[in-house]
Amino acid sequence: MGQPTPATDDGWWRSAVIYQVYVRSFADGDGDGTGDLAGVRTRLPYLAELGVDALWFNPWYRSPMKDGGYDVADYRAVDPAFGTLAEAEKLIAEARELGIRTIVDIVPNHVSDQHPWFRAALAGGPERELFHFRPGRGEHGELPPNDWQSEFGGPAWTRLPDGDWYLHLFAPEQPDLNWAHPAVRQEHEDILRFWFERGVAGVRIDSAALLAKDPALPDFTEGHDPHPYVDRDELHDVYRAWRAVADEYGAVFVGEVWLPDTERFARYLRPDELHTAFNFSFMTCPWDARRLRTSIDDTLAEHAPVGAPATWVLCNHDVTRTVTRYGRADTGFDFATKAFGTPTDLELGTRRARAAALLSLALPGAVYVYQGEELGLPEADIPLDRIEDPMHARSGGTDPGRDGCRVPLPWAAGEPHAGFGGEPWLPQPDGWAAYAADRQAEDPGSMLRLYREAIRLRPEFGDGPLTWLPAPDGVLAFARADALCVVNLSDTPVGLPAHSAPLLASGPLDPAGRLPGDTAVWLRA
Repeated sequence: MGQPTPATDDGWWRSAVIYQVYVRSFADGDGDGTGDLAGVRTRLPYLAELGVDALWFNPWYRSPMKDGGYDVADYRAVDPAFGTLAEAEKLIAEARELGIRTIVDIVPNHVSDQHPWFRAALAGGPERELFHFRPGRGEHGELPPNDWQSEFGGPAWTRLPDGDWYLHLFAPEQPDLNWAHPAVRQEHEDILRFWFERGVAGVRIDSAALLAKDPALPDFTEGHDPHPYVDRDELHDVYRAWRAVADEYGAVFVGEVWLPDTERFARYLRPDELHTAFNFSFMTCPWDARRLRTSIDDTLAEHAPVGAPATWVLCNHDVTRTVTRYGRADTGFDFATKAFGTPTDLELGTRRARAAALLSLALPGAVYVYQGEELGLPEADIPLDRIEDPMHARSGGTDPGRDGCRVPLPWAAGEPHAGFGGEPWLPQPDGWAAYAADRQAEDPGSMLRLYREAIRLRPEFGDGPLTWLPAPDGVLAFARADALCVVNLSDTPVGLPAHSAPLLASGPLDPAGRLPGDTAVWLRA
């Protein structure tokens, strides 16, 4: 077992660069086509050279993989496809020796239908109380107990042969837990301790605002207020109990909290609850200076009253990759359907993604980098017969799913499967090797080299507040400590503010020394 994290907190998480590892697609160490912990361990030197402070791992637990591992069957075991618990402990320890902390994913809203609790519940045991079982409506109970819809499409209820229905806000293979039951709360506190004792420095909480349900399970269309299952007040007691556990180990939380109400959002970040939460408004903002500035200002304002740091992220395992999103001439991207109005211009998208990387890394707070973003990977088109994401099937084929951002990474241009390992579980597009890490490491103008240098220079911005500087329309300019960041989102080159020396640019300046459109620069004041 790895050494427990000491019960101290040096605040590293307040300004950390955290790299998201989707294990299945990161690196394949045993040649079976599925990424694994052995593969991650071989790439730790790469991650150390990139300069990241921590790794956030998507679920690596034992799972039937009906939803990419977010259907957990056993929280205390690593799925055999990824390795063993002993390998996870070695990975945590080896990463820490390189100065890299580990954050694991916890999925508290639901478990797999293969979890021992649910299997016992189906057999009629007392574990039935740990889930939401209800009789159906209609003359013969043939209708779901209420009108709630699954996040993946279709009813949020599935009927069993005995006539009862069970609740699942996601796939039918992911039954929701009953968080009103003390055994559910105790089990999750024990799971936290299990991983903290193995040296884990933090936990990312999946669907963090969905756990608590109105015990009456009313119809959604009744205009129920408060919401029957989103952001309910009783949920805060859960996170206060979790925070007490985390504080024993000096560990931290980041919550996946999607809420439009900024005041309600900030409640999760009070000093006795979560340390941080993902900032989705920035990620979903189009390439528009006015709207990005509003997102930045609103984010900083909503975090200020509770003293929590903001988080900045451009992409994750659920979202179309940044190069593809920004490579559209319009701003009509629909995150629900992943639909656009115009074809992708990868050159444009790459230029903007490079500028966005400098923007996000210059902002105050923590930054999350999804694997492959540092390589400038675009979204991949997955053949219909190879799509595995349940969102595709549940939507009747109207949603392409999330597999396009989960294609296995290219490591070595001259090796089979671009150095990933065995034949990948998702097909790599033609030309994928052109993005290989080994090729980019030798190219001073590559996306990888840009990320490495930006992360190295990021301390130039210090840990102080952001001050906006006067700038033309379509331009963002701000100062932090002794550094300036200027991002030109317009079509017109602009002059640079007074400065003592350039630090880093996402692209070359024009012959007159001006900043071209879709380009960012860091300057020493």
